[in-house]
Amino acid sequence: MDAASLKFFPTPQKRRFHSPICLASSAPVGTRVELNIEVESRKFELLSAVTDTQRGLNATPHQRSTIEETLVSVECLDAGKPINLGLLDGTWRLQYTSAPDVLILFQSATTLPLLEVGQVFQKFECGEQSGEGVVRNVVRWSIPGLLEEHEGATLLVSAKFSVVSARNIYLEFEEIAIQNINISEDLQAILAPAILPSSLDLSKRKFLRSVGGLYYLSYLDSNMLLGRAVGGGGVFVFTRTQAFN
Repeated sequence: MDAASLKFFPTPQKRRFHSPICLASSAPVGTRVELNIEVESRKFELLSAVTDTQRGLNATPHQRSTIEETLVSVECLDAGKPINLGLLDGTWRLQYTSAPDVLILFQSATTLPLLEVGQVFQKFECGEQSGEGVVRNVVRWSIPGLLEEHEGATLLVSAKFSVVSARNIYLEFEEIAIQNINISEDLQAILAPAILPSSLDLSKRKFLRSVGGLYYLSYLDSNMLLGRAVGGGGVFVFTRTQAFN
């Protein structure tokens, strides 16, 4: 997902065991309502399972196992269907990941007192006819006292993608940039506006053209996106969110 790849035990409770049968296959009209209810139920279970894990950072081995089982139960609902680029297009917010490179980013915010990591997004811009598009990985971050709280700056990693099979896209990373540097009010009071404006744009650094990776989109509907970085790079749980500039 990034440029280079792109503890509390829960209270024991009775767990559901789901049939591996793909519920997204053709079904009589009379059963579609029941199937839709089952889909939403499994998605709710998954989002409930990732709650309070700090997007995966604080997940215990027991929680990770439960999340993986629940994730697979959702994935089977969409198995075998080709990627719908019309659904993929848009902005998705990260709810959970097991990707080590992303978790290192979250971990750094707990060990470095001057770094806060905010929301993480994937923004897809899809060409439905060409089977190609652009994906932008967006990380909101801040440095207390220097940048505005929570979202003082934006780290942007951009990649081209192409559909290479029914469920796989290949990512070719292109550039990394830091944008929207919003200086905190305290710092603005110290620095003369004529010398340092309140908003800065840093130049883009294009050095990633040789980096790529395979990304398996294991589930996709109007409000949930599940993905797996091929080669053991981890799983990702996203939910759709409002678009932003």
